[in-house]
Amino acid sequence: MAQPAVESQRVTFPSGADSTQLKGQLKGDQTIDYKLRAGAGQTLTVELKGSNPQNYLNVMAAGTDNALFIGSSSGNRFRGLLPSDGDVRVRVYLMRPAARRNETSTYSLKVGISGAPLTPVPASRDALIPGTPYHASADVPCVSGSSGKATRCKAFVMRRANNSATVVVTNPEGQKRQFLFVKGKAVASDQPEQLSVQRRGDSSVLSLGENFERYEIVDALVVGG
Repeated sequence: MAQPAVESQRVTFPSGADSTQLKGQLKGDQTIDYKLRAGAGQTLTVELKGSNPQNYLNVMAAGTDNALFIGSSSGNRFRGLLPSDGDVRVRVYLMRPAARRNETSTYSLKVGISGAPLTPVPASRDALIPGTPYHASADVPCVSGSSGKATRCKAFVMRRANNSATVVVTNPEGQKRQFLFVKGKAVASDQPEQLSVQRRGDSSVLSLGENFERYEIVDALVVGG
């Protein structure tokens, strides 16, 4: 069966404000994406209140279709750092059983963005790979989430101010993972699983949840040198 179309609405804040309150109504399989522009290193806060207990939200970082936050398993309140630049999507929907019953929900959604974005280092200071927004690339040791086998994955880095960066890794299944480093330390990802970090020599070993997905990122890729 064809998936229902997702409606899209652009969110802007009132002059001088860093948050806004939205109101709406869902019926059945109706799904709405609220899009707002943000930068890596900024903090997104979202809170949903719906009249139907099956009314939830997901959050997708810019550059990915995967949810970094899933309301049905984590509640309808989110606060976290964003790993990348571009349009963040806050998706509001009814769970499938309620949608199939054509239920409705009246909701209010508060969204806010705070903090200054981490500006990418200009090409005049750190040359870009031609035709890309990235400053460097490397093959990094990794462990596939599906097979659990050690292999190597392609990683690209967009370096930012204050020894910060966004590292984008493509795993063996062809899926992209985005990681935010602030002052040389990995602090956030674009995945819903908890990010844990261990130091190994001059590298950070990044693990996502308990699904045996790991990436080893050397410091020189993040900060240059």
